[in-house]
Amino acid sequence: MSEASSVRRWLGLIAIALGVASIVVDTTIVNVIIPSIIEDLHTGSTEAQWIQESYAIVFAALLLVVGRIADIVGARRIFVAGVVVFGVTSILAGLAPGGGLLVLARFLQGAGAAMILPTSLALLNANFTGKARGQAFAVWGSTIGAAAALGPLLGGWLAEHVSWRWAFGINVPLAVLIVVGVLACITPSPRVPSRIDVPGSLLSVLGLGLLAFGLVEGRTYGWIATNHPLGIGGFTWASGPSPVLVALILSAVFLAGFLWRQVLLRRGDHPDSALMDLSLFALPSFRNGNIATLIIGLGEFGIVAVLPLWLQFTLGYSAVQSGLALVPVAIGSFIASGASFGMAGKAAPLNMVRLGLGLEVVGLAALGFFATTGSSWWSLSLILCVYGIGVGFATAQVTNVVLADIPESDSGQASGIQSAFRQLGSALGIAVLTTVFFTTLSSQVTDHLTDSGVSRFQASEYAHTITDTAGAAIEGFAAQPHTESIAEAGRAAMTNGITLGGYLAATFVLLGLLATALIPRQLSSPEATVESSSETHHQNSVTP
Repeated sequence: MSEASSVRRWLGLIAIALGVASIVVDTTIVNVIIPSIIEDLHTGSTEAQWIQESYAIVFAALLLVVGRIADIVGARRIFVAGVVVFGVTSILAGLAPGGGLLVLARFLQGAGAAMILPTSLALLNANFTGKARGQAFAVWGSTIGAAAALGPLLGGWLAEHVSWRWAFGINVPLAVLIVVGVLACITPSPRVPSRIDVPGSLLSVLGLGLLAFGLVEGRTYGWIATNHPLGIGGFTWASGPSPVLVALILSAVFLAGFLWRQVLLRRGDHPDSALMDLSLFALPSFRNGNIATLIIGLGEFGIVAVLPLWLQFTLGYSAVQSGLALVPVAIGSFIASGASFGMAGKAAPLNMVRLGLGLEVVGLAALGFFATTGSSWWSLSLILCVYGIGVGFATAQVTNVVLADIPESDSGQASGIQSAFRQLGSALGIAVLTTVFFTTLSSQVTDHLTDSGVSRFQASEYAHTITDTAGAAIEGFAAQPHTESIAEAGRAAMTNGITLGGYLAATFVLLGLLATALIPRQLSSPEATVESSSETHHQNSVTP
């Protein structure tokens, strides 16, 4: 490969990384700007909730379908189309005059994000091999870790100093830059002659979408019985079995139907039309790597969902300061990226995954151990930097490991499957961590106040107020001398929630580390290449 081609390919990688950064930032930035949106657009609590969560639900629902379409149409085409959709819908979101249109824009943004993430992986898989492949995934992985941490900082700064609308508006010039960069620097992707399995696609979208809805909304609406009314259009679900329970049951039915259809198609006259090639799971690296990805996702980013609440309402940080407190995660991810560049070709990707997961366990456990109502910024920075280094190593290289043996013709659907495992693992982790955090907050505020002589009923009311406002009510209680004790109880309970969450997240990541023992040892050879792995797959894969 000529030097000019090599430079162009690396410039293309920067464009791809910017695309991934945009969709990851949009996952975390809205959590910070939502108070400004509510104030400006006068939205109700239901609309505000959908503004936050519709994006993640659609994102997860479309990953499998997009991955297969990318194989048929070409990954570069789908990636570019996704960036265009994301940019146009960002304009719609930034100019939205009301909550309803903003919710619609967020749904459409989720569709654009689903077109970008799996195709970014497919493009890396197709354009980089050997040592360069490990380096490319290092950039991709550190981008995810850094973007997840920088989203709250960017959102907080824009909300305080400019306007929440620019949290969406900044995506537009980025989208133009990304499209130009990818078209100029990344070669067109190969296409596989096939057709789309429409019934399988519908089953996949419904199954994954309902599963994502259930995981994201479980704490809000109740896991078994309805504890908060669900309003959609003019319909209200206010009692009986929780809509989350119904969604999870339907999800299991649709996903079982989807898998059964894939088996029938592979055994029938049109095996190539199957949305998912189940023979890919005969590859130990792909099968066991995805299991590890799911488990790792449970612990990797769940704590980030509740950490800003503790920083603001227990330690007294502003929104911008809370964002700044997470910057060490981004710094750690970049440190890992630089180290991965030097280690590529010398250390096996699997070993770098294990190193990263070990550092994540140390960082998360340290957060649980050292968290107090008066934690210093420097101790948190050190802990979060260690955690960020771990994320930078693990997030990048686990994807490299999972896709190592995948032939180029299946790169899109394999990337979609891996992205779905990652996204659903993260959604489940956030559901578990937030449920544990808010349950701890409510129960411990009640217990603390009851022990200090407050009636059980009154203590429950105070706990309900603090929990419903995600801790924001603590500031109001602290402002009045006669309710200062309630604020102290809230701060102590939030800290205990972070402690328990840190230990729980560390346990999940540790289980993920143990799960990497199932991944074949031959991946430890740095000399192993994508080409030889693909050859092995064509010779040995078993079709159901």
